[in-house]
Amino acid sequence: MSGVVRKAEQGDAKAMAAILQGWLEDTPWMPVLHTLADTEAFCKHLTKTSDCWVADGAGRVSGFVARDKDWVTALYLAPDARGRGVGATLLAQAKADCDALQLWCFQSNEGARRFYERHGFVAKEFTDGAGNDEKLPDVRFVWRRVQEINQ
Repeated sequence: MSGVVRKAEQGDAKAMAAILQGWLEDTPWMPVLHTLADTEAFCKHLTKTSDCWVADGAGRVSGFVARDKDWVTALYLAPDARGRGVGATLLAQAKADCDALQLWCFQSNEGARRFYERHGFVAKEFTDGAGNDEKLPDVRFVWRRVQEINQ
């Protein structure tokens, strides 16, 4: 990944929203429930209430991750940032000061599921989607830092 990971600012919300809304609109199985303005308000909220970081390359936000305590609540990348280590770098930032993390991922999002599994997350719970806004089956992933025992 070229560029830096930095703490997200409220001014990043517009770029973050464009990434998230773009993913929603480009994913055939994903219902689009919110407008771009709603998504921007959500992203602004993330910058104020979560540990939120952006990948910034030459002044352009190419992805973001948000964490609320031990939950990853968002991880999205611009299409041209995928497969370039940006997601791995953002996820490493989210893991940096945690011993465990969990997150929800839609079961249909096979690429994301493979990504999380490559980075040490294990599927712990599958649902029928009744508990999420989209009403799509999802899976809860859990990651735990491996503690080395020195004897």
